[in-house]
Amino acid sequence: MAVTVKNQDAALRLLLVDAAENDAARVLACLTAAGTRLQAQRVATAAALRDALRNATWDALLCRLPHPAPRGAKKLGAPGALRLLQDAALDLPFILLADSLDDKAVTHALQAGAHEVFAWGELERLLPAIRREIRAARHRADHRAALEMLRASETRFRVLAANLPGMVFQLEYDPASGLHFSYVSDGCDKLIGLKPNELLSAPQRFVEVVDTADRAALDKALEDSAATCSMLNWEGRIRKRGQVKWINLRSTPQRLDNGGMQWQGIATDISRSKEAEAKLRRSREQLSELSYHLEAAKEEERERIARDIHDELGSTLVAIKIKTALLSAKLPEQPPGLRDMAGDIEGMLDQAMSTVGRVARELRPGILKEFGLSAALECQAEDFSQRTGIACRVQCDDEGAQLDEQTSVALFRIFQEALTNVAKHAHASLVVVRLRREKGCIVLEIRDNGRGISEADLNKPRSFGLRGIRERINSLNGEFAIGPAEPGGSHIMLSVPTARRAESTPPPEESPQRNLF
Repeated sequence: MAVTVKNQDAALRLLLVDAAENDAARVLACLTAAGTRLQAQRVATAAALRDALRNATWDALLCRLPHPAPRGAKKLGAPGALRLLQDAALDLPFILLADSLDDKAVTHALQAGAHEVFAWGELERLLPAIRREIRAARHRADHRAALEMLRASETRFRVLAANLPGMVFQLEYDPASGLHFSYVSDGCDKLIGLKPNELLSAPQRFVEVVDTADRAALDKALEDSAATCSMLNWEGRIRKRGQVKWINLRSTPQRLDNGGMQWQGIATDISRSKEAEAKLRRSREQLSELSYHLEAAKEEERERIARDIHDELGSTLVAIKIKTALLSAKLPEQPPGLRDMAGDIEGMLDQAMSTVGRVARELRPGILKEFGLSAALECQAEDFSQRTGIACRVQCDDEGAQLDEQTSVALFRIFQEALTNVAKHAHASLVVVRLRREKGCIVLEIRDNGRGISEADLNKPRSFGLRGIRERINSLNGEFAIGPAEPGGSHIMLSVPTARRAESTPPPEESPQRNLF
C-alpha cells in the first residue's frame, strides 16, 4: 500500500513495516491530523522491504508490534527489519509502535538497534518523536561525514608529511609539565635517528641529540618565540649515529587556552647548504688573503720602483742639470742661440725632475710613513691640482689619528683612485675632501661638482676602479658608499675601524638558560 497525503509542508516519507491495513490507516490519519504532508508505504515481507529501501529514499521506519501474520508470506519482525536496514548500511530512525511497552519483543528490538518505542494509545505524540529522530539521524550523518572528511584530511596530511624532506612536528609547552611533542612525522628517524614513538614518549631525547654547544641557543630561541609569539627559526647541529648534521627548525607559535604555547612546523636537514656556505666563506677568505698578498706585493714593487726612480733616475737628472749649468756658464756670448738652448735644456730638466719626484711620491709617498695620512692626502691633493688644474681642498679634522700602515696605505690608494676617476670622468672643477674620526672609525669623504654618477656607471662590468675600492674596504672590515651629491656631482663616503678586528675572538659568556625540555 502506498499513500500520499498533501499538505503545505515538505513530504514526510515513511515506511510502515508489518502493519495491518487498518493499523496503517490509523497511523496515517493521526499524522495527517497533526498537519504534515506524507508519503507512506506499507511492507510486510523482507523482499518488499528490500525493494522499498533500494528504490526510494525514506525518512523513517515504523514497525507495528505485535506483528500480524500475512497469509502466504514469511513473517517480517522488528529484528529482521533491523538486520535488513543494517545490511543496506542505512541509518534511518526505526520507531516501534507497541500495544504494551513491557512487551519482551520491544526490549529485544531496542537492544537490536531500534531508536524509539511508542504506545499504541499515544499516537498523537508520534509526529514530534519522528521529527526528533529524523534530526538525530541527520546529525549522525553529518557527524559521520565530518569524521570521513577528517580521516581523509589526516590521510592527506600524513602522505604529505611522509614525502616532505624533513620532520613535521607539533611541539607544545605546558606551564606545568614543560615541553613535549604531540606529533612527529615518520621523517623523524631519517632526520635525527629516533623513532616517532621514542620522541613522543621522551621529548628530552631531542635535546640529547643536539650538539652541546647549540643547546643554549635552542632554549633561547624557544623562550624568545614563546615570550613574543614570534616565529621560531633555529639552526643548530645534531649528532646522529656519530655524524654531525645541521638542521633548521621553523615554526609559527600559537597561544593555548591554558597559558602554554604550541609550535607546528618542520625540521629540515640544511647540512648541504651549510657546507656550501662554509666553502663559499673559505673561498672568500682565500680571495681576501690573495688580494691582500697581491696588494702587499704591489706596494713592495711600487716602493722598489719609487726607490729606483728617486735614487738612480733622480740623481742622474740632478747630475745632468749640474753639468748642463756648468756647460752653460762656459758658453760664449756668440752665437746667442747656444745659451738660450742651454736654458731650455735646464728648464726641461727641472720639469723632468719635478715629474720624477711626483711619480715617486705617488708610487710610495715617503710623507705617508713619516708624517701620516693627513699630510699625504694634502700633498697628493696639491699634486693633483697642479697636474689637472682642478681645485682640491682637503680638511683633516683629526690629524693625530694613529692608523696602522696597511690601513693608511689602503686609504691613500683609495684617495688616489677617486681622484683619477674625477680627472677622467667627472668634468669637475672642484673636489672637496674631508678626513675625520667618528665613533671609533676613520671616515673619508670625497665630493666633486662634476656630472655625477649613475646606476649604469656603478654597474659597468669593467668598473675595476670602484671594484678595487670595495675590495680594499672589505679587507679592512669597513663600509663603502657612493652616489650622487647635492646639488650635483658625486659623493664617496667610506669608513674603517681605527683598531683592526682580531682574527678570532672568544665568544661572550652566555647567561645560563633554563632547559625547557
